Formats: sequence, C-alpha cells, structure tokens
Amino acid sequence: MTHDAELDAIGLLCPLPVLKARKRLEPLSAGQVLKMDADDPAAIVDVPHFCAEAGHELVDQAEASGILTFYIRKGG
Repeated sequence: MTHDAELDAIGLLCPLPVLKARKRLEPLSAGQVLKMDADDPAAIVDVPHFCAEAGHELVDQAEASGILTFYIRKGG
C-alpha cells in the first residue's frame, strides 16, 4: 500500500507506539497515510482504539514474523 510517511515503533511498549503515531501524524495533511511498524502485542488493540478516538481511519493492518504493520489515514 502506498503511504506518505513511516514510523518505526519496533521495540517500543504501550503507550509509546500510539504516542509516537499521534506525533508523526501531526504534520500530515488530512487524507495522507502513515505506515507504522510495531512489535508490541498491545498495539493490535491500542492502534485501532487510537484511530477511532482521534478520528483517523485504520486502512489496513497485517502481521508478518511478529511485526505488526498499520496503515493509518489521517482524519480531517
């Protein structure tokens, strides 16, 4: 999937992946997509909850070899 920005949150534990995602989304324009990689098992719950609460869209998520990848479209 195409994206406009990336965030490597591997090695960070809750709540840091979500906090870093919030900060990384700030300079993006509405509709742009952030790709975030994380390995914290809590991220599978935290990231969708963050998106719903903050008005962003979780476009896709996947897991491969213990790495969770999230694509977050910034809300407007």
